Amino acid sequence: MLFSESVLFICIFVSTLLVSFQICVCEDVKHMTKEERVLLREEARDMFYHAYNAYMENAYPADELMPLSCAGRYRGVSPNRGDIDDSMGNFSLTLIDTLDTLVVLGDLAEFAHAVKLVIKDVCFDNDIVVSVFETNIRVLGGLLSAHILTDYLQQRDGIMPWYKGELLSMAKDVGYRLLPAFNTTTGIPYARVNLKHGIKSDRLEYARETCTACAGSMILEMAALSRLTGEREFEERAHKAMDALWKMRHRGSDLMGTVLNVHSGDWVRRDSGVGAGIDSYYEYCLKAYILLGDNKYLNRFNRHYNAVMKYISQGPLLLDVHMHR
Repeated sequence: MLFSESVLFICIFVSTLLVSFQICVCEDVKHMTKEERVLLREEARDMFYHAYNAYMENAYPADELMPLSCAGRYRGVSPNRGDIDDSMGNFSLTLIDTLDTLVVLGDLAEFAHAVKLVIKDVCFDNDIVVSVFETNIRVLGGLLSAHILTDYLQQRDGIMPWYKGELLSMAKDVGYRLLPAFNTTTGIPYARVNLKHGIKSDRLEYARETCTACAGSMILEMAALSRLTGEREFEERAHKAMDALWKMRHRGSDLMGTVLNVHSGDWVRRDSGVGAGIDSYYEYCLKAYILLGDNKYLNRFNRHYNAVMKYISQGPLLLDVHMHR
């Protein structure tokens, strides 16, 4: 595409967005009827069970279902897809990530069955390099939420009397396997860790870069793990990482970069936005305040929010800018 054609395409695209935005603002807002809400609710339920049943029938205990072959995807067995596979650790990722959804849908019988499967089949002592971020939010978060919900259901309904806190024990196991990633000069975690050997490999020791979202999306799960187990190290490590990130913001703009060096604390990519690579850091600042009641996180969120609105929010668009703007 020629440069002039590219410019024309961009102009048309932006103009369309602006017109659409004006139409949305000017039209009267119409609320959905109860029947429409019920219809959409059931459609969402059907979509969930289509995916869940397909996984359980064709892929479990693999991490994922491969939709074309209807087979399970295992690390080290299935064809490698590069970095995208770092979310998988041969620990039944899809099932762990789905546990709390079963409770939201009110399917307590299947939830109890799924919890039993996780307790019986899942092991984390695997010689596999995984994403610290993905393992934290999906595996550690999934185990913790399922434990909390099980405890709640036991007290409310008296169900699952056989459960004795096994998911919390598994969550603590995962937490300890993630802790070696925090052994950096800044306290900001490595992007990846070996579930069995920690950081003891050349591939990991020399991989010094991580994104802001990966580094700043640990505090919720780690703090919850500490509060539930009484072991403070998880929360302390996550607080230290968040404090280090806050010190790395640009003092003039309060914006964050996207990629950084975990040892030197230098920014590798100084572009700032609200998309992939940085988004959940802002989210975790606010949610850390909500969960922990620590005002410093609310202050940080407000400072970042004001910076985003001043430099990044341009009309209906959110643009990437240089953090030192």
